[in-house]
Amino acid sequence: MDIGTTIRTIRKRKNITITQLCEETGLSQGFMSQVETNKTSPSISTLENIATALKVPLAYLLLKKEERMQVVRKDERKVTTSGNEALRVTHLSSTRNISMRIVELPPGSSTGPLPLAHEGEEVHMVIKGTIYAEQGEDSVELKEGDSFSWNACTPHLVKNIGDDTAVVLISVYTEME
Repeated sequence: MDIGTTIRTIRKRKNITITQLCEETGLSQGFMSQVETNKTSPSISTLENIATALKVPLAYLLLKKEERMQVVRKDERKVTTSGNEALRVTHLSSTRNISMRIVELPPGSSTGPLPLAHEGEEVHMVIKGTIYAEQGEDSVELKEGDSFSWNACTPHLVKNIGDDTAVVLISVYTEME
């Protein structure tokens, strides 16, 4: 863990001197210096005092870098194709277990000729167009603004039944071990 670097970054961003932080926490400057350079690991109680002085949640200090907020700028999004290259998939953002993407389905295209199953749970929102969604014995026609969800382990299929490209926002949850 890189807790010390996190503490130093927050302290500097908030224009708090190490002296001010030490006065607020009752810790020595030598100790704080060792904490900020990751030469010593403070106890949870000490971290709680530091977090309080910095006005940040204790949990934030314990997060790994990859667990913190991640930003994907519009022009940095990864774009792939799916199926027979007919579906355009724009990957928006993700955490360890959840991913969001926008899928564009040209008129008449679908997720495949047959319903498919995979791990995870999905939530969909039709941003544009008209689609047909099918899972097992359930099927429905959905238009702009409609949403639906399902457990993806049951075979399912989505098809654009409109005259224009359909756009669907999808969030997928998959448990990582």
